Amino acid sequence: MYITVKTKFLFSLAIAVAWGGFSIWASRYWFAELSTIVGAGFAIFLIAFVAIVPGFMNAFMFSSLLFDRRPIRRHLDEYPNLSILIACFNEEQYIKETILSIEKQAYPGKFEVIVINDGSIDQTAAIVQELVQEKSWLRLINLNSNQGKAAALSIGLEEAQYSKIVTIDADSYLFKDALARITERYASDPINTRAVAGTTLVRNSRENWLTQSQEWDYFHGIATVKRVQSLNQGTLVAQGCFSLYDKGALNEIGGWPETVGEDIVLTWALLEKGYRIGYCEDAIIFTVVPNTLKSLVRQRQRWAQGMIEAFKYHPGILFKPRLSTFFIWWDLFFPLMDLTFTFAFIPGIVLALLGYYWIVGPMTLSLFPIALFINLLMFKTESKMFEAQGLHVRKNVLGFLIYLLPYSMILQPAAVVGYFLEFLGVRKVWGTK
Repeated sequence: MYITVKTKFLFSLAIAVAWGGFSIWASRYWFAELSTIVGAGFAIFLIAFVAIVPGFMNAFMFSSLLFDRRPIRRHLDEYPNLSILIACFNEEQYIKETILSIEKQAYPGKFEVIVINDGSIDQTAAIVQELVQEKSWLRLINLNSNQGKAAALSIGLEEAQYSKIVTIDADSYLFKDALARITERYASDPINTRAVAGTTLVRNSRENWLTQSQEWDYFHGIATVKRVQSLNQGTLVAQGCFSLYDKGALNEIGGWPETVGEDIVLTWALLEKGYRIGYCEDAIIFTVVPNTLKSLVRQRQRWAQGMIEAFKYHPGILFKPRLSTFFIWWDLFFPLMDLTFTFAFIPGIVLALLGYYWIVGPMTLSLFPIALFINLLMFKTESKMFEAQGLHVRKNVLGFLIYLLPYSMILQPAAVVGYFLEFLGVRKVWGTK
């Protein structure tokens, strides 16, 4: 039986609202105690963003996943020609494997690969130039100085000869049939689709505890959010790591903006034009993630800055009457939740260890079994996709235990710093993910 997207959305929303209402009722004693300590207003704020809003979001995601039935991705009689852009800066370690992973795709249509070397000072250009001599579909554009990822991609866009553009990070590896699948999804999606995001997974997951925990973040968290958004016609980011775009639409919005989060700001520009963004869960790319605490914190700071930039550049998108607007309003709550987690929940854990259960107590602990149940559903959903590709979900218990809570104790404070950096006007220097 076919169930419309709107019906699925309304049903999931009803469940989330019901859960939110129950949470408010159940927290009345917590509120009574906490308000005597911090005041009624602050108590409402803390309880809302420690428990009620996250619970609402989890309930919506859980009910959405229950309705998740991927639309059919059909094979094409003729595959579109692709211009594949790779902006790179000091990527001598990975760039050759990235290019060869494209060649191994055996894509049914024509394609060209344009590598934009953004002022690298290592052997990146030499490695690519050697490959250019062997492969007629490969081109190299050398920029004399580092201009940033957005500028590099926009230069590549000007040189692209085909109407469909694919962006790939220079340290990433395409899994089999990823290019064919993402183009099939684009062709199968509604007619107003102008971009499709692929699925990004972790390539260097075995390096240390940081990459092990990120393996779960990409496999569980990020993939599930995109899956839920796409189910409700609300995909918000066609990430630069691996996405397909319509060249005409990119030219219409002026290419990639000179921002920290160039991919999210570009995606919201497409949404503001009334276009739709799709998601192909089985078009997979494996990417290298930060393997040091410093680089991971910096990455998540930039992601947080990028989200604030998107709101600054496209505030009108908050009032577009479409399903994706729900998730944009959803994003507005993340800074408040990150602030509350950083300055209330983490200190609340310390207080609880000392015997003071004002913030973290029985009510908040009751959320953990619910979170585990939701994670089981997320795992089951993503595992089915893995099995269909012949992939195996490896046993990574340490990474999962870190991902459950300690991981957030790193990332959410990092996001808070990113919000402040953006409000202060601090900009990044490109060269890391």
